[in-house]
Amino acid sequence: MMKFLMMMIFMIPLCFLNNMFWMVQMFLLLLMFMFMNMNMNIMNFCNLSYMMGCDMISYGLILLSIWICLLMIMASENLNKMNFYINFFMFNIIILLIMLYLTFSVLNLFMFYLFFEGSLIPTLMLIIGWGYQPERIQAGMYLLFYTLFASLPMLMGIFFIFYNYNCMIMYFFKFYNMNFFLLYLSMILAFLVKMPMYFVHLWLPKAHVEAPVSGSMILAGIMLKLGGYGLFRVMIIFQKINMKYSLIWVIISLLGGLYISLNCFCQVDMKSLIAYSSVAHMSLVICGIMTMNYWGYLGSYVMMIGHGLCSSGMFCLANINYERLHSRSLFMNKGMMNFMPSMSLWWFLIMSSNMAAPPSMNLMGEISLINSVISWSYLTMIILIMISFFSAGYSLYLYSYTQHGKYNMSIYSFYTGVSREYLMLMLHWLPLNLLILKIDFFMIWF
Repeated sequence: MMKFLMMMIFMIPLCFLNNMFWMVQMFLLLLMFMFMNMNMNIMNFCNLSYMMGCDMISYGLILLSIWICLLMIMASENLNKMNFYINFFMFNIIILLIMLYLTFSVLNLFMFYLFFEGSLIPTLMLIIGWGYQPERIQAGMYLLFYTLFASLPMLMGIFFIFYNYNCMIMYFFKFYNMNFFLLYLSMILAFLVKMPMYFVHLWLPKAHVEAPVSGSMILAGIMLKLGGYGLFRVMIIFQKINMKYSLIWVIISLLGGLYISLNCFCQVDMKSLIAYSSVAHMSLVICGIMTMNYWGYLGSYVMMIGHGLCSSGMFCLANINYERLHSRSLFMNKGMMNFMPSMSLWWFLIMSSNMAAPPSMNLMGEISLINSVISWSYLTMIILIMISFFSAGYSLYLYSYTQHGKYNMSIYSFYTGVSREYLMLMLHWLPLNLLILKIDFFMIWF
């Protein structure tokens, strides 16, 4: 594990050399393939080195982090053309990748907390430094204070666990059992805000709307998954008490997911619509984890990987339109099929994956989650039906509104998609739909 960390650290000087935009991408691709070929033990933590280790949950999320960071640099070609502080931008992304890598690979709970919060700083820099509008300062403050408000009680909880057990290695959590409600609340609240759960989700649409495309991709692709990963790790301690209180989180998530799905039909900003759809999807993930059964854990994990690729691809598509029309409004982005018919195909493919059409990973995730939540209580069936139906509805709404209709007459000059954009979309869509072929491998992990 340490060798991959050293490789990332030694990529930092590359960021400050001239014309190294492509070289950083090549090194990230190399890092990805090296990490994929690592020997893995299916049942346990392996590749232990210093304070780091890797099990199958970390493995998939670290691969997703490297992949999304590679695609972030590919999507930000405009910054390279304008030479808009591009060296500092790449430095920011590498630091963010190091933080995420350490978050997913450390075994110590306090170190996990440290890097979990540390990943917030490069994200904040991306939003405030390369965002589009003056409101990005306010969006940055929302992001910062929502996260910090929930995470300080978590720090107290970590100290309490250390005070009682004198050990914070995650592997030994299976021997602990905590029955304190305040500790339970303080430990999981930070992760529920990060997911985000309904009621504490307002920072997400704000941050997405003001962030550059790279900021939106990392927020949707990885940052929301930090919450799910944290819940996977700490829920082992709270198995008994969670049986009592899981009802609260499942009800809030299901009703919130339904309301947010309906709210998506009222959005006129493309990025805002995609951000709200992320909240609806992650509400199902929270339900899956809180039911605490095999199907729920498997479905949540698959859904997190699938959603990371799918929503990142949707933000790329929204940015491709924004670069041409300089507007994210659905009233301006109409009839795009007339201008970019090939891009319309990619819109359809990624939107179909978002509505959990086969053969995407989202389908496998949703089937597992529906199994899990219905086995927990039959009464949830009607809400799950509505959430699934409306998620297909707002995906079709976004697709048909942008691609069909009478195009905007104020467009005088226009250029169609370039090969870099098609490659970028293909690198989102292929893993999302081909990983379903190895779904048996996911099942062994749990």
